Formats: sequence, structure tokens, C-alpha cells
Amino acid sequence: MQSMILEPADAEVPAWWRRLGLPGLADVHVHFLPERMERRVWHHFEHGGPLMGAGWPIHYRAPAEERVALLGDLGVRAFPALAYAHRPGMAADLNAWTLDFARRTPGCIPSATFYPEPGVLDYVRDALDRGARIFKVHLQVGDFDPGLEEIDDVWGLLADRGVPVVVHASSIPLPGRCTGPAPIAGVLARHPGLAVVVAHLGMPEYEEFFTMAETFANVRLDTTMTFTDFSERRMPFPAHLRPRLRDLGLAGKVLLGSDFPTIPYPYAHQLHALERLDLGDDWLRAVCWDSAATLLDFASEYTRPAGHRRPGGLA
Repeated sequence: MQSMILEPADAEVPAWWRRLGLPGLADVHVHFLPERMERRVWHHFEHGGPLMGAGWPIHYRAPAEERVALLGDLGVRAFPALAYAHRPGMAADLNAWTLDFARRTPGCIPSATFYPEPGVLDYVRDALDRGARIFKVHLQVGDFDPGLEEIDDVWGLLADRGVPVVVHASSIPLPGRCTGPAPIAGVLARHPGLAVVVAHLGMPEYEEFFTMAETFANVRLDTTMTFTDFSERRMPFPAHLRPRLRDLGLAGKVLLGSDFPTIPYPYAHQLHALERLDLGDDWLRAVCWDSAATLLDFASEYTRPAGHRRPGGLA
């Protein structure tokens, strides 16, 4: 499998994680989609839309096999192929595609999605039986209330199984009917053990989602697009939250996410944005590998160099 040629910044990534003593990177927010759907998503990002204004270029616009090889060259050892449904009748077919993609793609964590519709509990059970280890829902794009009765049993099932859900719950790029901390907090009130990974660190409602992660044992956050020059120009991270960010990271509550390939800058920039926070190597090790390896239980599949301890604090 031939990969894209690594540009200078990305070529330095393997040396970066080796310096930290890691076996590679674990990225919990990566997208691979059926080709036709992917073309439409990329067109939306590149040309903007009602929620995105002018949009942005897709930095890694290439066939899927080249992008998989590129992740390998970067040292991204574990990643999902996150897909999400925006209307009824999509989720089951997307699950079939993402689970097959994971089956034939080394390093890909089997993922699935769901939408409030008839039969949702049945196809979520089927996805779990077929090996799904992480789910994704997008409350803005899907435009549905996570507290709907039709999916309450789904949340309960995922909580019982300990399967995490990456949830785009925050109000980016613009507030939606069901975004913000309150809707997903209502779900957690009924299912307090649910393993939720809040995408984008909850940007721009950082503080509210930090409090959620501090309150619920199994709520975590991913770093997707946060601290990058692109995001800091639009929704800067509040400096007074940095001590809480450090504590959450060391407690296993912050996971590396990138949004690859749908980003307007090199992959390396997300890593450099984390490093320039100056929160320490232990924090970087936790965020870029250890916490995801614990959550998704793949640490035993890789050899970790001696001399680097793993963070504590996970429930």
C-alpha cells in the first residue's frame, strides 16, 4: 500500500512520539466514510455552508488506502473510522461499512453510530455483536435531542457494556437546537456510568464540559482541533482553565483527537499545539496514548518502552 509523501512537519512526528517513549499515537477522532458520502462531506467543508461560512481545504484529500498508509507512517497505531447519521435509515448501513473497514484495516478500532428511529436498539446490538468498540453521534448535524425516549435504551445498553461514545455535543461551528452541555447532561443524569468522550474538548463551552468530566467518572474529552492556530483565532481556549486541563489529562480524562483527514493543516500541527501548552511529558503521554489504550483496552497489543509510567486516576 503506497502512502502520501510526508511533508516536513509530519515527517518529524515519529521522532516526536518516540522521544516520549510511546509505542505510537492513539487518535480517537478519525473519519473514514463510504466514498460517495466522503466526497459530499469534503465538498461541504471546502465550500462552506450555512454553518461553516467560507469552509476550509481538506489537507489530506487522497484515496482511503493512501490515508491509511499515511497514518501508519505517522505512527498512529489505533484509530476508529468514525461515521455518523444525519437522518433516519442511514446508521445501519454506515455500521456495516465501518465495521467491514475496520476488519480489513490494521489498527482501525471497530466503530458504529446510531440515530433515533425504529429498530435502533436492534442494529446497535448487532453492531456490538459484530465487534463495535466505540460509537459516534453528532448532535448538531443529526439535529436530535439525545434525551429522546427512542434512544434511552441505547444509552443504557452502551453504559452497561462500557462502550464509549464520541459525542459532538458542543456549539461549534454554531449553536444548534440540541447542542450545549444541557442535553447530554440529561442523558448522564439517567445513565451516570455512560462512557462519553466529548469531542473538541467541548469548544466553545469548555468550562461547562470540563465540569462534566470532573463530575462523572466516565466522561472524557478529546482534543480535536483545539489549541491549533485555526481554532485559537476563532474560539480561543481560556487561559484560566489550563490547570484543570492538566489535571484532567493526568487523570486519563483527555484523549488525542485530530479530525483527520478533514483538517486544514498538517497532522503534526495538532501535536505541536498540545506540546506548546507546556503541561509536561507525562501529560502528553497520557493524552496521546495511555488514556485511549486504557479506555479501549489495547495497551497489551503494543510494547511500551521501559522507564515511562502510566497515569493513574481512571475509574
